[in-house]
Amino acid sequence: MLANALLVASIALAANADSAKVTATTAPRQAVWITLADKAIPRGGVRPELTPLTPRALARRATHRTDAGLVDARDLPIDPAREAAIAATGAHIRTRSRWLNAISVEATDAELRRIARLPFVRTISSLHASHHDEIPGAADLGEGGVAGGGYGYMNAQLTQIDIPSMHARGFHGEGMVIGILDTGFNRVHEAFHSAEHPLNVIAEWDFINNDGNTGIDTGDPDTQHWHGTWILGTMAAYAPGTAVGSAYAAGFVLCKTEVVPTETQIEEDYYVAGLEFIEAHGADLSTSSLGYIDWYTPEMLDGNTAITTRAVNVATANGLVCLTAAGNEGHDANPATHSIIAPADAFNVLTCGAVDSEGNIAGFSSDGPSADGRIKPEVLADGVGVASVHSTNATGYQGISGTSLSTPLIAGSTALVLQARGDYGVAAVRNAYFTTASDYLANGVADPLFVRGYGVVSSFRAAKINRAAEDMNLDGAVNAIDLAILLASWGPCADPDPQTGFCIADFNSDGEVNAADLARLLSAWGG
Repeated sequence: MLANALLVASIALAANADSAKVTATTAPRQAVWITLADKAIPRGGVRPELTPLTPRALARRATHRTDAGLVDARDLPIDPAREAAIAATGAHIRTRSRWLNAISVEATDAELRRIARLPFVRTISSLHASHHDEIPGAADLGEGGVAGGGYGYMNAQLTQIDIPSMHARGFHGEGMVIGILDTGFNRVHEAFHSAEHPLNVIAEWDFINNDGNTGIDTGDPDTQHWHGTWILGTMAAYAPGTAVGSAYAAGFVLCKTEVVPTETQIEEDYYVAGLEFIEAHGADLSTSSLGYIDWYTPEMLDGNTAITTRAVNVATANGLVCLTAAGNEGHDANPATHSIIAPADAFNVLTCGAVDSEGNIAGFSSDGPSADGRIKPEVLADGVGVASVHSTNATGYQGISGTSLSTPLIAGSTALVLQARGDYGVAAVRNAYFTTASDYLANGVADPLFVRGYGVVSSFRAAKINRAAEDMNLDGAVNAIDLAILLASWGPCADPDPQTGFCIADFNSDGEVNAADLARLLSAWGG
C-alpha cells in the first residue's frame, strides 16, 4: 500500500504581514491549496455543455446520481482569470479541483502573502510532506504456463470471489469503464497485448508531469511504475493458461497521481484531480490502492475531513462507484481503535481489506471503524501473494501482498456486477455485496470487531439478487437466450474450466444437463 499525501490544515496569513526580504528564486517553496470564493453562475444556470463531462458521464449521472439535478456549480471549471491572477504572484500552479473550487500551488512566503490579498481567495491550506508505505511483499512467480486451468496464476484469487462464474455467463467487462488512480502503468507486458483482448485504454493523464503519458517518463524513479502496473494487471491481463484478469474486456481510464519517493510533497491534490478526470470521462467505477494517514489524527477519519475523502464523497454522489484500500497498518481486537487510512473513511466508498486464499484475515489488513463509528473495512478479497504481471519483465509474473491488491480484485468483480446489473447504482452495489458476502451469510451481521467487515465478496451472488436460477445470463427474464445456453451444455458436466465456462445449466446439481434441467427452465419461462 502506498501512503503518499499531505495534511490540509488551515493556516492564517495576514494580508498586511511584512514581506520576507528574499527573492522567489532563492526562497523555499511550500505546497498549498488555495480555496476560492464561490464561482459565478452563468446566466441560465449551470448547463452540461459548460462542463467537461462527456456524454457517457452525463448518462451515468442521469441514471445513478443522487444529488439534485444533472450538474451543479462544482462541475464548472475554475475561472481562468482567477488562476492567472494567482500565477501572476509568481506561484507555480500544480493542479486544480473543480469540485473543491481550489487551486494547488507551490509558493514562497512572499507569494503566499500576495495571494492572500487577492479578493477572491478564501483560505490557504498547508500541505505536508508525504510518507511512502511499502506493500508487505512481492515475489517473482516465473514465466509460462502454470497449473490453475485457463486462469493460470490467477485461478485461486478469482475463484475465491466467483469471477469464473461470471465469466461463464458472458461477463468479462465488455462495455464497462474502470478508472485507476496510481503510480503509473508500464504497458509492455505480453498479457496486455494479446490479439484477442488487448488492453483498452480509453483515456489517460499523468498529473505529476502534466502530460498524456501514464507510462515511464524521463526522470521517473526506477520503481515509479511498479505499483500501478500490478494493479492494472489483476484486472486487464489476458494470457490464457498463464494469467487472465477479472475484467480483461473492460476499458480503462488511467491516472498517474502518486510519486513514489519518500519525504516529498506528493499530494492528495493529484488524487482529487485524477478522480475528477475519471468521473468526467464516464467511468463506471474508480479504484484506488493509495492512502493517506501520517498527517491525519484518528478522529479526522470521520468521512468529512480528508481532501481525498471529500472528493470521493462527491464522486459517489455523482453515481461513480468508488473502491479504496483499507490500508496495511494492521489490526487489533479492540473495536474502539482503528488503523484505516483516508479515503477509506468516505461515506459510500467500498473499503477493501485483505484475506489469504483460505479466507483468513491478513495480518497487515487495517481495521475500523471510522471515527464516527461506521463499518470499515466493509469487504474482503485475497491480498496475500496475489498474482499479477511483472512490473519490468514483459513475460514474467509476480505475487504481491497488500490491501493494494485485494482492492483491484474487488474492483474487477464490481465491473462484472455492474455489467450484469445495469440497474445497480452506488447504494445498490454496496448493499448487494454486503448481504451476499461470506461473513454476513454465516452470521447475519458484520464483524463487531471491525476487522472483516461483511466478509469475502461474491461477484455472482451480488449479481444474481432477484434473479431466478434459470436466468443464466442475469437479464431479468428466462427466455431463448437461457434455453440456448442450456442446450449448448447438454450432457454430462465436464470438470469446470474457467475459460470454457462452468456447468451453469445443471440446476439440480446431479452432474449433467438433462431433461430435468430443461423442465425447470421451461417452468420458469418468462420469469
